[in-house]
Amino acid sequence: MLYDVRTYTCSPGKIKKHLALYAEHGYDVQRRHLGEPLAYMQTETGDVNSYMHIWAYADAADRARRRAALQADPEWAQYLARSSEAGYLIAQRNQLMTSVPFFAPQA
Repeated sequence: MLYDVRTYTCSPGKIKKHLALYAEHGYDVQRRHLGEPLAYMQTETGDVNSYMHIWAYADAADRARRRAALQADPEWAQYLARSSEAGYLIAQRNQLMTSVPFFAPQA
């Protein structure tokens, strides 16, 4: 399995507005193409202006295929335009990760 771990940082005081925008315009279209995320979490301590989500793929080709379909979806493009216009995000960090040999992720 290939795990796409994405961490986003919002401008101070804007995370609730950003997550509301995503919930209304982005979440369903993203799930339609990528499937259900393994996790979608907001930071409780530390950098409270950040959140992260994790998506699982069979391999890099599966990820590329699903993400290409997402990027081609006009509804996703509309969400990205809304998000950009709102300007709530200030940073993004993506990591592609695999499990260590001794750990078997739970389905």
